[in-house]
Amino acid sequence: MLSSERLGVVAKMDLIEVTMGVSTSHGDEAVAPLSVTPVDYKAGAPRPGADANELWDTDKMQLGLQILILRDNGYTCDEGVIYYRATRQRVRLPMTPEIEEWIQERIQQARATALGSLPPPLVGSPKCVRCSLAPVCLPDETRMLATRDVQSGPEPAPLNLAESNGRDNGETVFIRRLIAARDDERALYLNTPGIRVGRKNEVLVMKDGEAVLDEVRARDVTHVALFGNIQLSTQALQMLCELEVPIAYFSMGGWFYGLTRGHGMKNVLTRIEQFRAAEDGRRCLALASRFVNGKIRNQRTLLMRLHVEAAPAVLLRLKQAALDALAARSIEALLGIEGAAAALYFQHFGGMIKVERDDDELPGLGSAEPEPEKEPEFAFDFTKRSRRPSTDPVNALLSLAYSLLAKDCTIAAHAVGFDPYVGFYHQPRFGRPALALDLMEEFRPLVAESTVLTALNNRMITPRHFVRAGDAVNLTPAGRKIFFQAYEQRMNTLITHPIFDYRVSYRRVLELQSRLLARHLTGEIPEYVPMVTR
Repeated sequence: MLSSERLGVVAKMDLIEVTMGVSTSHGDEAVAPLSVTPVDYKAGAPRPGADANELWDTDKMQLGLQILILRDNGYTCDEGVIYYRATRQRVRLPMTPEIEEWIQERIQQARATALGSLPPPLVGSPKCVRCSLAPVCLPDETRMLATRDVQSGPEPAPLNLAESNGRDNGETVFIRRLIAARDDERALYLNTPGIRVGRKNEVLVMKDGEAVLDEVRARDVTHVALFGNIQLSTQALQMLCELEVPIAYFSMGGWFYGLTRGHGMKNVLTRIEQFRAAEDGRRCLALASRFVNGKIRNQRTLLMRLHVEAAPAVLLRLKQAALDALAARSIEALLGIEGAAAALYFQHFGGMIKVERDDDELPGLGSAEPEPEKEPEFAFDFTKRSRRPSTDPVNALLSLAYSLLAKDCTIAAHAVGFDPYVGFYHQPRFGRPALALDLMEEFRPLVAESTVLTALNNRMITPRHFVRAGDAVNLTPAGRKIFFQAYEQRMNTLITHPIFDYRVSYRRVLELQSRLLARHLTGEIPEYVPMVTR
């Protein structure tokens, strides 16, 4: 990587070809580099010209900058080369005064654009499909939310393809999915006390003493979650930071301590807008009311889907609470509305747990001699929410699920460029990722509570997966491993997005909501729309 103070630009070069020759610059003849040629690799094909293949303007700009930067650093450089992999062809760019003037004009234009307001997203551009920044830019989603009124009422916004995804001034416009539906990589959870994680080339090596437990390619990992006393070598830590793979730290009980990551917080403009909005009480209340509105609506939907017999009066009160959240006059009033709705929801949470004490006892199985009846120590009778410590199995699972979700929301906030410790609903407090807690509100029922219910109702987790320590109830190591699998399965589940109507995983939706929040803070879309399932 080289830079030029004269031009104010930095270039990362793929390859430099060096022409060696005999130099007599100091009176003595010696073999030395006479000239250099930057070579850049592109996946596509060159632009067909009238007489020969030509460079695309973006490629010409990039290669020309590399030539000028090499010159400014004392090298003799008269031309550069683009190698197009699709056609396996090399196209040269000889540097001329006209091209140098053209490049400097565009540098000035780029600086003027950066100082001005954000340009609107491209409309249906075919370039977006191949652009690596499309998942960050989200041109179709931003344009749709900027120009259409997406309701945030008590009911999920109805998706009308002819209206929201379809006709605009007689022209049919579709929301293209320009982001991957789910990650190809997987999360790495480590919860065995005493193991050590080292590095061998780009492979993470887990050892217990001298015995190798497992090896994982670092590039196949989205993030690493460490529970309890697990040693991570400096070499492994440096490699994960270089690859932008976050490392999350938890206590053995599941308390989320924090993250380590590389230099990923480059989007300083997003944080400036975040801090500006966090100082404005009116904007904080507007955002907080939408977080709470989305959470209550999703709680109501979960009750409607899974409760044995959801009382209509309860659903009606939750519907009213979602409306009241949008009309709250202060954060304190909003806290009261959310607390009352949560108390009502958890009063009926037990009705979604469909496991009885004798579910594991099938007639006709077991020994001929009846065993003396033994009262199981644990049952899944949920009556109220308790934490610090969790005094029953369901609360233990909920607390662990919320910690895992807070970890993923913190990672998503970092990925977008936010400071996860500056929130709008959750007020700043030492060591609390307030923005991550804001973002997770609407995802609590969708991810955390759904994971718990799935693990219990499918009998992935049974009473034998719990232990008691004093008043606290915790998962056994085997139970913890099963629950991590259930959580990751939920996060990687593909769903149809209720607004954009394409299929993505919950982990992608979480990142998408973070990016939409950034779009709202920078003024690109008028309001933040919470994620509400249909």
